[in-house]
Amino acid sequence: MERKASLTGEDDYLATNKLGGNVIAIVDYQMGNLRSVQKALEKVGHAAEVVADPKVLAQADKLILPGVGGFRDAIKELTRLDQVSVIKDSIAAGKPFLGICLGLQLLFDVSYEDGEHEGLGILPGEVVRFDVPPEYKVPHMGWNQAKIRRPAPILNGIEEGTHFYFVHSYYAKPTDREVVSIEAEYPKPFCAAVWRDNLFATQFHPEKSQANGLKLLSNFASLTVSA
Repeated sequence: MERKASLTGEDDYLATNKLGGNVIAIVDYQMGNLRSVQKALEKVGHAAEVVADPKVLAQADKLILPGVGGFRDAIKELTRLDQVSVIKDSIAAGKPFLGICLGLQLLFDVSYEDGEHEGLGILPGEVVRFDVPPEYKVPHMGWNQAKIRRPAPILNGIEEGTHFYFVHSYYAKPTDREVVSIEAEYPKPFCAAVWRDNLFATQFHPEKSQANGLKLLSNFASLTVSA
């Protein structure tokens, strides 16, 4: 089918790359580390487009939902931009999905950050604040060691005990412990990554985690897209 020559911007990216079957869209909801994730993917040889339009997001083969900021504001923006249904539909359709930091927390039923706020409800569970001894600071910030509980495909080539970079005050408590892929300790174990079928999400920032973070992003970008 002949494509319209007038396509520009986000549409042009999708039109140009659709033939390759690996169009990666980074969900733009006016919050988060969007460009840094995009640049990290480019560094490992994978193009991605920052996309706000839900109709364009729906055409992508893979979605990434980054996030830095407050849970309440993030859900508000996703709703305002009509992106909630396309995220849910894409995951339900089997498209590879990667949530990063706040993008992991948003997947759950509820967060207790600055009140009580309903999440996307894709994974059962809640998001709670760290309750730590006085010698531990909140937010949890810096490098922490990964303890791999279930070796998700995006962890191929990443060794047990690898360190990743975290910045967060809240963490997810999945109802189903089987979705936990990585744990870290601060000082008690907490969920650092989840995996269910085509859905992946990390509490840490792979784009800030040097070689191993780039390896994780490369593994995600290289996942086979179901026909």
